Amino acid sequence: MQRLDGGATVPAPLRGAIVALGNFDGFHRGHQAVVGRAIERARAQGRPAIVATFDPHPVRHFRPELPPFRLTTLDQRERLFGQAGADAMLVFGFDADLASLSARGFAQQRLVDRVGAGGVVTGADFTFGKGRDGDVAVLAALGAELGFGTDTVQPVLHEGAVVSSSNIREHLRAGDPQAAAMLLTRPFTIEGVVEHGAKLGRQLGYPTANVAMGQYLRPRYGIYAVRGRLADGRVLNGAANLGIRPMIEGAPVELLEPYFFDFDGDLYGQTIAVELIAFLRPEGKFDGLEALKVQMAADCDRARAILAT
Repeated sequence: MQRLDGGATVPAPLRGAIVALGNFDGFHRGHQAVVGRAIERARAQGRPAIVATFDPHPVRHFRPELPPFRLTTLDQRERLFGQAGADAMLVFGFDADLASLSARGFAQQRLVDRVGAGGVVTGADFTFGKGRDGDVAVLAALGAELGFGTDTVQPVLHEGAVVSSSNIREHLRAGDPQAAAMLLTRPFTIEGVVEHGAKLGRQLGYPTANVAMGQYLRPRYGIYAVRGRLADGRVLNGAANLGIRPMIEGAPVELLEPYFFDFDGDLYGQTIAVELIAFLRPEGKFDGLEALKVQMAADCDRARAILAT
């Protein structure tokens, strides 16, 4: 699995690839259908399969004031695309130059000249080009003219509703990670480097591995049953606080703070992945540390029971 720069010419062995084209943030069921179709076509034609994504998200470029909304980092997407069977991930850096390209300009300069695409697969709602002047019909016409085939994958439904990144974000903001996981086909996962914190959890007997939220979407603040995955492959069950820690004065930084059961080790500086499995309760301010400690014990008991099933 290679990561390619969308601003450079694709290496010769990967030219002529079938390209799955979209944002693919979250890589949910709908995205998986698009990428799966591209890989299927590539294998049938003896071509490489490339998944092309954008970074930053085009919405971030046009509306930089929006709060964080990402569901996956580039590293996570690269692993997910590789697991799906793609040969490479192509990252188009979304900047003013890319935003100024017309649909024709994007097709000619990026897809043909730099990628040498043999075919392009998108979702039915895909738009591209300055002012979104291109859609799947425009892409098909340009492909016929410029020499690449196109394929459009219809929306994927789950329980009668279209699977979308927007719906996943709504579920997470509502504190329903199980519903989000059904659309993602896996738990929503926050990945980051473990940082030093206020060490309140350690004082209470619940040492936590603090991870900054970065550009991830902010799910509902509260306590979650979680599953951690360490760089060495170990999988740990735990409970985590996600939010602004109301028991700590002057703590405005949002953090994910998992406490892993039956674990005694130093994780500082290590990259870990934390899956949100179930929402237990909202964040709250307690009448002293003893009351908080009692609640934390109850939270851990409940998380253990949920994760055991």
